[in-house]
Amino acid sequence: MPIADSAAAARTLYEARRTGVPVAPFTDADPGLGMADGYAVQQHLVRMLLDDGETIVGYKVGLTSKPMQRMVGVDSPDYGPVFGSTLYASGDMVPLSRFIQPKIEAEIVFVLGERLAGPGVSVADVSRATAGVCAAMEIVDSRITDWRIKLADTVADLASNGAAAISSRIVPLAGLDTRLIGMMMTRNGELIDTGAGAAALGDPLAVVAWLANTLGEHDVAMEPGHLVMTGALHAAVPMAAGDVFRADFDWLGPVTVRVGP
Repeated sequence: MPIADSAAAARTLYEARRTGVPVAPFTDADPGLGMADGYAVQQHLVRMLLDDGETIVGYKVGLTSKPMQRMVGVDSPDYGPVFGSTLYASGDMVPLSRFIQPKIEAEIVFVLGERLAGPGVSVADVSRATAGVCAAMEIVDSRITDWRIKLADTVADLASNGAAAISSRIVPLAGLDTRLIGMMMTRNGELIDTGAGAAALGDPLAVVAWLANTLGEHDVAMEPGHLVMTGALHAAVPMAAGDVFRADFDWLGPVTVRVGP
């Protein structure tokens, strides 16, 4: 399918989400597709999901680490919406059947207390607008076969969004250096990875500023209560039914995901 028909490409992804059957990468047919092509598809897909009754409760930012950027061949993050229906509380059971090929990653999440609108948003502006930060785990999923994604594919696919489990504990930013928040992640009690806030674009505050300014180019603002997922602190980990994942963060505390069938 030519990506020139971004509405048709969005319908293809919409059906993949509905049926659980992944589709071939759009970049197979046209390797020259880029970020703008992906966002054109994303806009159509978001409208379709909003028409179905979804609500946007924030945004996720992906490709915030240098290894991930090198893998996809970019030097900038990407973003997609976070929908209300995809949020879980820490400790909830998340059904594997909801996804196609899910992976899990630990992240720092910002909760906005004030409206944040770019352009011109600085790290200091983000700090003032933030109600606090939370421990979280994001479940990424791809509607693209075998995760064979290039930049246009993942951007079109809502930055590979899936779901997120968020701790109920909101920690104020005052006196907290988000770059230095350490994290250890376990699966079924065994350590599988570690990370720190600085893995996300050097500073999670910078991730939120980047998002505000990027959205501002399209006259979109983030509102009080919106969540911002600031990007993985380690390599994403495949999930299996019966797994119990726990991520423990300095200062923020733990967040847990139980994987159901």
